[in-house]
Amino acid sequence: MPFRTVKNLMSPTGAKLATRYQPAEGEARAILIIEHGLAEHSGRYLEFAHFMARRGFHVHGHDHRGHGLTTAADAPQGIFAAKHGADIVLRDCLAVREHAVEVHPDLPVVVFGHSMGGVIALNFAETWPDKIGALAVWNANFDAGAAAVAAQSILAVERMFLGSDVPSPMLRRLTFDTWGRAIPKRRTSADWLSSRPEVVDAYLADPLCGFPPSVSMWRDVFALMRRGGSVEALKRLPKSLPIHMVGGSGDPSTGYGQAVPRLADRARRAGLNDVTLRIRDHLRHETLNEADAESTMADFAVWADHAVRHRL
Repeated sequence: MPFRTVKNLMSPTGAKLATRYQPAEGEARAILIIEHGLAEHSGRYLEFAHFMARRGFHVHGHDHRGHGLTTAADAPQGIFAAKHGADIVLRDCLAVREHAVEVHPDLPVVVFGHSMGGVIALNFAETWPDKIGALAVWNANFDAGAAAVAAQSILAVERMFLGSDVPSPMLRRLTFDTWGRAIPKRRTSADWLSSRPEVVDAYLADPLCGFPPSVSMWRDVFALMRRGGSVEALKRLPKSLPIHMVGGSGDPSTGYGQAVPRLADRARRAGLNDVTLRIRDHLRHETLNEADAESTMADFAVWADHAVRHRL
């Protein structure tokens, strides 16, 4: 079944997860599970899935709650869940992981997450450290500085006056709008995602992308950032777990890549001894969708092959 084909998977949480799968070509080496970012969906990772499948990886992805084609009674677009969304979205990820290993037994599992997906992937690994063989956290910001504290205060006020299940007008201005204005000579409001016009135009034309997250979804994302990026949480991971971190120096959402080395530093202070860090010069937020995506994916494939080699 090619990655563009959507198949539903019932999660124990009650969600009907829209899943995608690309089978490995030739002898399978491992399973790669993709966790997508905020206000997008797993279908945007088609090229990456094909690239990794050609290198012997069974690739699985799904649309998170409140995203893409996934449906749940308590999770319309922009909402993880009515309550406990941060925990429930992780349980959905576990359902996808368990399905993947049932279909492909005795293969190591590599979990890849971009942006919000990186936040989810790290929290997943910390919650179930025995369920993962290697971890990739790309373009994710775990910094809980003054700006993050202020954003959470704003969300608390919006929740009081507007409710939890409505879009957050202030967070939109503080995040997507601010990042858009940070790009010199921008052509569109989404140029912060990629320097390739065709990528940006496709994103803007996609009805499943760019929607405003709700107050509750923002609160859930900040909760995952806060608890997942601490040294104490990172200590839950196996010390020898291979971790691949990537950022772009042209990405305003990660402080132009500076948030990524800070996470790598915390991981090393937590005793993790196999952390690979890459900061790509001038690349914006979606590293996989930039001009040199082929070399970026090739670098990741080399790392992933090395990470799983001793686990086969």
